[in-house]
Amino acid sequence: MTDPLALAQALIAAESVTPARGAVFDVLEAALVPLGFAVDRFVVGEAPDGPVENLLATRPGSGRHLAFAGHVDVVPPGDGWQGSPWGAEVRDGLLYGRGAVDMKGAIAAFVAATARGTSGPLTLIITGDEEGPATYGTLALIERMAARGIVPDWCLVGEPTSARTLGDTIKIGRRGSVNIWIEVPGRQGHVAYPHLADNPIPKLIAALGAIDAVVLDRGNDWFQPSNIEITDLDVGNPATNVIPARAAARLSIRFNDEQRGQALIERITALVHQHAPDARVTGRISGEAFLTEPCELSSLLSAAILARTGIAPELSTTGGTSDARFLSRLCPTIEFGLINATMHKVDEAVAVADLQALTDIYADVIARSA
Repeated sequence: MTDPLALAQALIAAESVTPARGAVFDVLEAALVPLGFAVDRFVVGEAPDGPVENLLATRPGSGRHLAFAGHVDVVPPGDGWQGSPWGAEVRDGLLYGRGAVDMKGAIAAFVAATARGTSGPLTLIITGDEEGPATYGTLALIERMAARGIVPDWCLVGEPTSARTLGDTIKIGRRGSVNIWIEVPGRQGHVAYPHLADNPIPKLIAALGAIDAVVLDRGNDWFQPSNIEITDLDVGNPATNVIPARAAARLSIRFNDEQRGQALIERITALVHQHAPDARVTGRISGEAFLTEPCELSSLLSAAILARTGIAPELSTTGGTSDARFLSRLCPTIEFGLINATMHKVDEAVAVADLQALTDIYADVIARSA
């Protein structure tokens, strides 16, 4: 399957709502082995976040080592599709199906690009759990690579980065993400006898007011300002005449490379404890911010895009998180892929012409990086 359209159709037809296992990896392995790749498939993890299947494919060569990373798992299709979300139909020049853009199309394009030959070593890092918790996905692949001594010079992640036209945007970094849960204890009682109770709500409101007033930073040359958002409030009190025993809130912080996740958790904890000393504050870091400053990889990718499309891409750090946050620990990592307008939507679709163009760009990158 060296035709990106045929391979994309086969991948889409293999249903793979996260966490993906089985058939979709069979399709990918069947495409890679004839192209000279050694394929290592493994399943790791236990419930609730596992088990997860991953695939690591390597092809030897001389020169600089380029890795391509992606995921074959997809979000649930939802209702209201014109056809089957797994039908992989082509209508009016568009290939429809869950994963067409995010990101089975890019994986198909890269595999097809490798068929055009190169002297450099190549590695494919493919997980079945990017859309899910990601506990046993790319992190497990990185451990597998370390155990085998696989160290790429560069990594290209095939996420759908293009905004309006294929090639208009390359992601050279991403903001980090932290979620924080706050629970303020109180003492339940009758509203007519407040001196016999302890209302947690005013304490929580005071803490949230202080948090909302925080300006973390003003942004910098590559990143927008970090922001703190209150995403949930919960008291769970059905009675009108009862002071509740607890009040809780949740925060989401998206932060740039001027911040670190643990430091943010500690700062929020200190603020909360100023107003509610007995509050319990729990933080979870989804990923740290990373930046791959303009380098040879972004230059050669930009050159390949310009040669194929006539577009000089913008280097950007906007958007949500991706597995590039993990892969950036290995080597300079950037993201480039299809137009993201329909990802996660009903009737997700990619233009067949864009699929072919992306294959050409990836092939050029492979040739330039060797």
